[in-house]
Amino acid sequence: MMRKLTAGLVFGLCTTAAVAATPSPEEMWAIIQQQQAEIARLKEQVASADEEIRQTGVRVDATASMVEEGIAQGASSQGSSWTQKTRIGNYGEMHYSNLDNQNGSGGQGDKDELDFHRFVFFLGHDFSDTTRMFAEVELEHSIAGDGADGEVELEQAYIEHDLGSATRMKAGLFLLPVGLLNQTHEPDTFYGVERNNVEKNIIPTTWWEGGLSLAGEIAPGLSYETAFTSGLKLDAGEGQWMIRDGRQKVSEADASDPAYTANLKYTGITGLELGATVQYQQDLYQGEYGQDVDAWLYEAHLAYRNGPFGLRALAATWEIDDAINAVKSGADTQEGWYVEPSWMLLRDLGIFARYSQWDNQAGGAGDSQYSEWDLGFNYWLEEHVVLKLDYQFQDAPANQKELDGLNLGVGWSF
Repeated sequence: MMRKLTAGLVFGLCTTAAVAATPSPEEMWAIIQQQQAEIARLKEQVASADEEIRQTGVRVDATASMVEEGIAQGASSQGSSWTQKTRIGNYGEMHYSNLDNQNGSGGQGDKDELDFHRFVFFLGHDFSDTTRMFAEVELEHSIAGDGADGEVELEQAYIEHDLGSATRMKAGLFLLPVGLLNQTHEPDTFYGVERNNVEKNIIPTTWWEGGLSLAGEIAPGLSYETAFTSGLKLDAGEGQWMIRDGRQKVSEADASDPAYTANLKYTGITGLELGATVQYQQDLYQGEYGQDVDAWLYEAHLAYRNGPFGLRALAATWEIDDAINAVKSGADTQEGWYVEPSWMLLRDLGIFARYSQWDNQAGGAGDSQYSEWDLGFNYWLEEHVVLKLDYQFQDAPANQKELDGLNLGVGWSF
C-alpha cells in the first residue's frame, strides 16, 4: 500500500511540474509576438544597411551581413561565421631593474627602473581551410608619441596560404626564422626577465621584415623556411655600425638591396629542436655608403628538454665586408653565443643559469667583448602566467657600462 501511495505521489508531482512548465495559450501568444517584433527589427537593420551600401558603394561594416546570417540560421546559428574563424590573443610583461654600474662612480650609469616593457595584441583569421591572416600590434614602454619613450609597432601582418599538404607561403610583414626567440618570445616561454643579450645585439630580436616566404616539411621532423625580404639599413650619415641599429621595421623601408634567408629545423626526437639559419644582406647601407657593404649571418641553436632538465644553446656570427671598418674598427665581425641549462624543481617552479658572450667589434684587436652570468628562477602562477627573478653579473670592456644587479618581472600570454 505504501509503495502505491509513493508511486502515486511521485506521478502527481511530475504531472504537476510538467503542466506548470507548459506555457498557457496567452503566454505562447506573447512569446510569438515578441519573436515577430525581433524579426521585424532585424529586417529593418538589413534594409537600412543595404540602402547605405547602395548610396556609398561600400559596406561600412559587417553588421548587415551578420544580421542576414542570423535571420537565415536563427538566433543560435549552427553554421560557420567570421567570429568562429577569428582568434584574438595578447601578451605583456613588466620589468623592474636595480642595476649598479661597476665602471661608474657616484651612481653614474646605474639603472633603477620600473618599465612596462611591452603589451602586444594578436589577431588571426581563417579565410578558408587554406588561407589565413596573422597580425600583431605592440605598444612598447607604455606611452608612445612626441617626447615619449615608447613606440607603437606593427610586428606582424601577413597572409599565409597552403600551396599543398606540406608547403605554405607567406606574404606581408613577418618575423624572420632565426634563433630561438625571434619567432617565439612570449614571456612565459623563456627564462630570465630580459631577453638574452646575444639574441638582442647579434640577432636583433624582435626582427621582422616585409616580403615573401616559402616554408614546408621535407620529411617527418625536418622543416625549412626561406624568405626574400627587405634588408637592414645602417645610417651612414650617423656612423652606424651595430647590427641592431639597422632594423627598418618596414616603415617606408628602403628596399634597394633586399635580403635572403634560409632556415632548417629538426624536431624528429621528442624534446629536441636543432636549427640553423643563413642570411645574406646585399648592402647594409642600402646604397648610401659609396660602396656595397654586404653581410652574411650564420646561426645555429639547440633546445632540449628531458623530464625536469632543459638546455638551450645558440651561436651567431655576422661576417661583413671589410669596408665597414672605416666606420668602426673591428665591426666586420659581430658574434656571440650562450648556453643555458635549467631544472624544474616543481611542476610550476624552475631555476636556470645562463652564460653569454657577445662582441660587435670582434674583428678588431681591442677589448670589445661583453660577457654575463644570469642566475634566477621562473614561477608559473598558471600555465601562461609567470613571475621571474634573476641576478646578473656582467663583465664589460673598459669605459663601458658594466651592470650588476637584480631583475624582477611578471608576464603572461593567451
